[in-house]
Amino acid sequence: MAWALKLPLTDEVIESGLVQDFDASLSGIGQELGAGAYSMSDVLALPIFKQEESNLPPETENKILPFQYVLCAPTSPAIKLHDETLTYLNQGQSYEIRMLDNRKIGELPEITGKMVKSIIRVVFHDRRLQYTEHQQLEGWRWNRPGDRILDLDIPMSVGIIDPRANPTQLNTVEFLWDPSKRTSVFIQVHCISTEFTMRKHGGEKGVPFRIQIDTFKENESEEYTEHLHSASCQVKVFKPKGADRKQKTDREKMEKRAPQEKEKYQPSYETTILTECSPWPEVTYVNNSPSPGFNSTHNSFPNLLPTATPQDAQQWLHRNRFSPFCRLFTNFSGADLLKLTREDVIQICGPADGIRLFNALKGRVVRPRLTIYVCQESQQARDHQPKHENGDAAAIYHAIYLEELTATELTEKLAQLFNISPRQINQIFKQGPTGIHVLVSDEMIQNFQDEVCFVLDTMKDNTSDGYHIILK
Repeated sequence: MAWALKLPLTDEVIESGLVQDFDASLSGIGQELGAGAYSMSDVLALPIFKQEESNLPPETENKILPFQYVLCAPTSPAIKLHDETLTYLNQGQSYEIRMLDNRKIGELPEITGKMVKSIIRVVFHDRRLQYTEHQQLEGWRWNRPGDRILDLDIPMSVGIIDPRANPTQLNTVEFLWDPSKRTSVFIQVHCISTEFTMRKHGGEKGVPFRIQIDTFKENESEEYTEHLHSASCQVKVFKPKGADRKQKTDREKMEKRAPQEKEKYQPSYETTILTECSPWPEVTYVNNSPSPGFNSTHNSFPNLLPTATPQDAQQWLHRNRFSPFCRLFTNFSGADLLKLTREDVIQICGPADGIRLFNALKGRVVRPRLTIYVCQESQQARDHQPKHENGDAAAIYHAIYLEELTATELTEKLAQLFNISPRQINQIFKQGPTGIHVLVSDEMIQNFQDEVCFVLDTMKDNTSDGYHIILK
């Protein structure tokens, strides 16, 4: 992130010297500091970490982006000033997204008179759900056979060409469009936010989604793979008419607040402008041969090498779910990132993300906080199982690794183990004295002994399509 320096135009010598110092402050950092680790004072002395010392706006705020996407739905009035906007949508309702060409004269001449491709996705906003996205979407597919999460309303759309919806990617649609012509695409979101919330007692808070649009131009092979622009916004999806009721409720709550309290909140805008973000990583691209800056390992993501360019480092950060910090590390090469100490990264990114980033940079596998072993009772009860030498049945146990030590995490891990949706597991009980069933809570899990063994028994919930799981 660079800051605009407002200097007296008459003092050209001073201005020239400062600009040279600024240009060198990031690009040459790996060579200037040598092979040793960065000290925190050196890192925090960089211009990108001196935001609190300057009231000047970032250059990016004045930058005119080549495209702008506007979702024709109002933002919530109950969002604080410095928070991201939130927009409520109704399930299955068609919403217009206007695709606007913001290019200056002469900008990106290679796409003038040509088509570009845009991919629209509905993805999870919460990081916890991003980690289990595949399992979440598979569970939704299992419960809603034949349905899609995201659809195009083609009859209402204007200016789109060759619209496509991949049957294996339920949350993605794509199309071609000509930036020089009026283009509006209408989308329908069919999932609702509470479908990905663990149901407990009713009235659960729905999870937020993101609507993200990535736009590409043709390469020399006439394939739309060269990235041009990405933007996204935060939304929540309600059952039909639910978004209107929620918007009304938020508006009425704000009207009851004192005038000085109202000043802390954003006004409700009639439309939602998608804000610039990092491109969404394509699964096929991630699985392709790594670039020279990456080193493939047994992990899902490759390790970062010292030879990685700043562009490679940006891709690596995004692939490893460190997108919020991409701008902070804009000009960092692989060598620059790898020289950061654990304390440096924690101070920059905070304890949770800092430790995760440091371990990812070092390619370390973090020991889970709790390991438990489980097997199904039906397996252990079989009479014809293979026998050990001591005559005991050779029950097959599976390891479950927990980091957050919560009942929600255990539910998700058990659902993943048995290839079902987490929503099918209504409750988890532990068999206590005299056979009583004790509800498993976060506190109970935090008191489990490491590497404890459980036999699982499932019990059908007569009030729903789900199950209760009993740990014995």
